[in-house]
Amino acid sequence: MSHTSTHKPTEHTHSGPLNWRSLVQWLQADGVITIQEAQRIHTRCAQAESVQHPLLRLTSVVVHRASDDKPLDVELLTQWLAKRTGLAYLRIDPIKVDVGKVADTMSPAYAEHHKILPVQVTPNEVVVATAEPFLTDWVSELERQSRRSVRRVLANPQDIHRYTAEFFALAKSVRAANKAGNNAGASFEQLVELGKTSKQLDANDQSVVQVVDWLWQYAFDQRASDIHLEPRREQGVIRFRIDGVLHPVYQMPMGVLIAMTSRIKLLGRMDVVEKRRPQDGRIKTRNPGGDEVEMRISTLPTAFGEKMVMRIFDPETTVKDLDALGFSEHDAQRWEALVKRPNGIILVTGPTGSGKTTTLYSTLKRVATEEVNVSTVEDPIEMIEPTFNQTQVQVQLDFGFAEGLRALMRQDPDIIMVGEIRDQATATMAVQAALTGHLVFSTLHTNDAPSAITRLMELGVPSYLISATLLGVLAQRLVRTLCPQCKAPDESASRETLAEVIKPWQINGAYKPFKSIGCVDCRMTGFRGRMGLYELLVVTEAFRAKITRDPNVDTLKRQAIADGMRPLRLAGVLRTAEGMTVLEEVLSSTPALD
Repeated sequence: MSHTSTHKPTEHTHSGPLNWRSLVQWLQADGVITIQEAQRIHTRCAQAESVQHPLLRLTSVVVHRASDDKPLDVELLTQWLAKRTGLAYLRIDPIKVDVGKVADTMSPAYAEHHKILPVQVTPNEVVVATAEPFLTDWVSELERQSRRSVRRVLANPQDIHRYTAEFFALAKSVRAANKAGNNAGASFEQLVELGKTSKQLDANDQSVVQVVDWLWQYAFDQRASDIHLEPRREQGVIRFRIDGVLHPVYQMPMGVLIAMTSRIKLLGRMDVVEKRRPQDGRIKTRNPGGDEVEMRISTLPTAFGEKMVMRIFDPETTVKDLDALGFSEHDAQRWEALVKRPNGIILVTGPTGSGKTTTLYSTLKRVATEEVNVSTVEDPIEMIEPTFNQTQVQVQLDFGFAEGLRALMRQDPDIIMVGEIRDQATATMAVQAALTGHLVFSTLHTNDAPSAITRLMELGVPSYLISATLLGVLAQRLVRTLCPQCKAPDESASRETLAEVIKPWQINGAYKPFKSIGCVDCRMTGFRGRMGLYELLVVTEAFRAKITRDPNVDTLKRQAIADGMRPLRLAGVLRTAEGMTVLEEVLSSTPALD
C-alpha cells in the first residue's frame, strides 16, 4: 500500500502549516521547476488568497516540470514533498484499510480538525496519513490515547478528505445497524426463525440502507465483477472479485450482514422470509458515472446463514468490440466472416467464468440490426439487452432449453442464442434450427475447440448432422493483463524459453516480453484488467470429411490447425510476446500443447 522513500530528506527550518510560497521555493531549489516558472506561479497565486491545501493550490494554477515541461498533478507533488521531508509516501487503497479499526482509533471530529486519517492499526502501531508534514502536535496525544506508537505517512490531501468522510460515515452506519439488529443470532436455525419475525423490517433501517448503498458504489469504484456476502461463525465477511481474484473488503457483525442481505433481497424482489432454499434475483442501479448497471443475485443457505453473491454486469464491460475483447487480427477477421453466415451452429466453449457470455453478447449486439429478429433462451438472462428478444428458462414450469428453442422456432427468428447445450434434447433442437435456415449460437463446457465435436456426439447428435450444421467453435480463457503504469521489460525472458513451451510452433517478428512489477494503481499486483485468449476452429470441407469419417479428437485437432486454428496456449504466448501478459498467467489457464 505504501513505499518508503530512499531520498535523503533536506533539512527544514519550516514549522506549522504548509504554504504555497515555501513549496514554490523548495520546488525551485530542488530543480523541479525553473526560475521563470516559479515567478509565474507567484504572480498567479498572489492575485487571490485561497483556503485550499497548498498542494491543491499549486495544481490549480498548473505547475510545469523543468525537465519536460509537463504539468505536475497533486499525486506527483505529494510524492516529491514526501521525499523532501523524509516521510514515506502513501497512496490510500481503501480495500486495504480496516474501516472499523480506523473509526475506533479517533473521532471523526478529531480527524477532521487535524486533517489526518488512520490507515492501518496493529497491536503496537497506528499508521496515520497526513498532508501536513510539519504539524505534529497531535502525535503524542494520539499515542497516549491509543497506547500505540504513531507512524506518519504523507498522502494526497484530496484522498485524506474524501476517505475521512467515507470511512467514518460507513463505520457509523455499521454501528447503528448493529445496534438495531444486535439480537440477531448467527446459527442457521435462528436465522430461519428471524425471518419469520418483524426483525426483517431492519432491511429498511436507514443505517442499513446507507451501508448497502456504500457497498455497491464502492464495488463499482473498485472495478469489482462480483460481490460476496459471507456469513461466518463469529462475523460477516464482504469480499470483491477484481480481475478474477477475490479480495477481503470488510468484516462486520453478523446482525448487520443479515440486515444487508435482507435489504438486497427486498430490492431484488426475492422472498425475504425464505432462507432455507437457494434464490435468484436481479437489481438495476447506476454506477458513479450515472450509467445503468445490472446485478444478478444468488443466495445459498450455509451452516452459518445465507451466503449472497452479486454478479455485476456493467454495460461498459459486458458489450465490447472485438479488439477490446482481446481478439488478434488473425482471429477477428475469421470470426467476423463466421458470424455473417446465414445459417448453421456456432459454439463458444470454456469453463465457467472464461468470458463466454461477454463474447456472445458482444457478437450478437453487432449482428442485431433492425432487419433481423435475434431471440435468446437463457438460464438465467445474464443482462437485459433491448435489441434482443430474451426468454428465461423456468425448470419448475417444465420450460427448459429444448422447450424454449421449440417455442422460438415458431417466432420467426433469424438468429437464435441458446444459453447452453446441456442435453440431447437441446442439442437435437439446435441442429434442427440450423437445418431449417437459422443461425444458432450456443455454449458448451469443453477444454478446447475440437473437443466440442466429440461432446456433441456424446450427447447423441449423429456425426453427419454435426458435419452438416456446425460452422465453427471458439474456445476461450481469461488472463490478467499487465498494469500499463508499472510493467517493465523482462530481460531474463528469452525466445528459447517460449520456444520450449510452444514446440513445434515458431514466434515470428518482434519479441518484447514484459514482467509485472506492482504499483499503487494495480494494488501492487502488477496486473490491471483481463483479456481473452481465443482458439478459433472454422469448419472447412476437409474438416467436415474428418467429422464423418474419423471423428477422433487428435485427428480433428490436426486438421483444425492445418486450417488455421491457433491453440489457446499459442495464442497466450503470442500475447506475452507483445507484452500484454506474462507466461505464468498463460500456463496456468490454458491446456498444454500436444
